Amino acid sequence: MASAIIRNRLAGFGLFGALICAGLGLVPAPAQAANGLEKSMLMSGTGYDGALPPCEAALGTISRRFETKESRFWQSNLQILGYERVRQIAFSPWARGTIPRRFCSAVALVSDGRKHRVDYWIGEDTGMIGASWGVEWCVVGLDRNWAYNPACKMARP
Repeated sequence: MASAIIRNRLAGFGLFGALICAGLGLVPAPAQAANGLEKSMLMSGTGYDGALPPCEAALGTISRRFETKESRFWQSNLQILGYERVRQIAFSPWARGTIPRRFCSAVALVSDGRKHRVDYWIGEDTGMIGASWGVEWCVVGLDRNWAYNPACKMARP
């Protein structure tokens, strides 16, 4: 008997909650297609042109960011002193319509006296707030947070 009373009260609370949500407009409405204004202004498409700088253009950015990351997060004074064997590996290897990317590789001369491979890509409209090209990179053997593990494979195409 007590369980029937509890069930009736719970059902009443559920109905009451549904009525309140409907009254406040919290019930989801069916999705609608974009109107003409949205299509013409807010949904203009990507407009990628694939005009990306050469692999060498990103090396200064990589050096600065590497030094910042090492000093700020790893309390290390490692720096990239120079690069050799800079080359392009691929250009937009994925499906048509994806963000154009130039995949590159280089050998970095690091201040610890060792040479490390650097894998990186330059992507169109992937910089600050999409205003220009951006770069993502990984130094093999110094990817301490394993962001591109294993051995920077995830930074390659």
